[in-house]
Amino acid sequence: MNWSRAKSILICSFLLLNMILGFQLWSTNRSNQIEVALDTSGNVEELNRALRSKNIRLTDELPTDIVKMKVITVKYDDSIKPSEQKLLKTPIIMSNLLGKGASREVQAQSEIPNFNLYQLDSIMSKKVNENWIYVFTQLYDKLPLFDVKVELNEKNGEITSYRQAYVEVESGVEQTEQKLIPAQLAVRSLVDNYLSEGSIITEVRLGYHGQPYNSQTQPMFPHWRITVDNKDIYYLQAFNGAVESPPKGSELTPFGQPAEGEKVENKDNPDNKSKDEKK
Repeated sequence: MNWSRAKSILICSFLLLNMILGFQLWSTNRSNQIEVALDTSGNVEELNRALRSKNIRLTDELPTDIVKMKVITVKYDDSIKPSEQKLLKTPIIMSNLLGKGASREVQAQSEIPNFNLYQLDSIMSKKVNENWIYVFTQLYDKLPLFDVKVELNEKNGEITSYRQAYVEVESGVEQTEQKLIPAQLAVRSLVDNYLSEGSIITEVRLGYHGQPYNSQTQPMFPHWRITVDNKDIYYLQAFNGAVESPPKGSELTPFGQPAEGEKVENKDNPDNKSKDEKK
C-alpha cells in the first residue's frame, strides 16, 4: 500500500468534510439572521400601522436585537435604610454629576456607598417647588434595576441629602435564559390596549422590575418600561407580556419596599398570562 498517497487522500477528505460542514453552519446562521430580520421588519410595520391608527407618536428609538435574559434574585442590604434621609458632610455640586466625563469620578469619591454603581434616571427625577429630586438607579449587567434607587435632594444647585436602597444580586440561584418579547411588540401591545389617541411615547427602556413584598430577598423580572408624555409609566413583563398599569391616586412606596406591616401580593409570575393592574 502506498501510505503517502493514502495519507494525502485522507487529508483531502477531511478538508473537504470541514468545508462542507462550515458551509452548512454558515448557511444555517445566514438563514436564522434572515428570519430575524424579516420578523423585526414585520414587527416594525405592524407597530407603525398601530401608531398611525391612533395618531400616537414614538419619540424614542427602539432596539431591534433579539435578546435573551433570565430572572435574577436580589437581596436588599439591611444596613442601608431606604426610608432614612441622610445628610452629606460635603455637598455635591449637581452640575458635576450631569457631565459625562467627570460624573463617574465624582460618584466614586462621594460619601454615598457604592454610588458609582448607579446611573441617572432622568424620567424618574422630578422638580419639587424650586428644587429637584434627582433619581439614580442601580445597574446590573449595564441594565437598570428600576426599583433600586438613590434619591438626591438638591438645594440651590447642591446635593445636601439623600436616600438610598442597595441590593446584591445572588449568584447561586440558577435560572434559564428566555427570549424576550421584542420592544416593537411591547409598544404595540400598549398602543392597542392602553394608550389613548394622540399620546406621545417618550421612552422605552429595558431593565429589571419586581413587585414589592415583605422580604429582604425578591426576584426581579426583565421588563420593558414605557413612559408616556403625561408621565404615566407602564411596565411590561418581557417574558409573557403582562402589563402593569400606572398606580392610581398615590405613588408607590419608594425603592420597591412595602411599608412596615403592609402585605403586598407578588403578581410577577412568569406563568401569569393576564394583564396586571395596580389598584
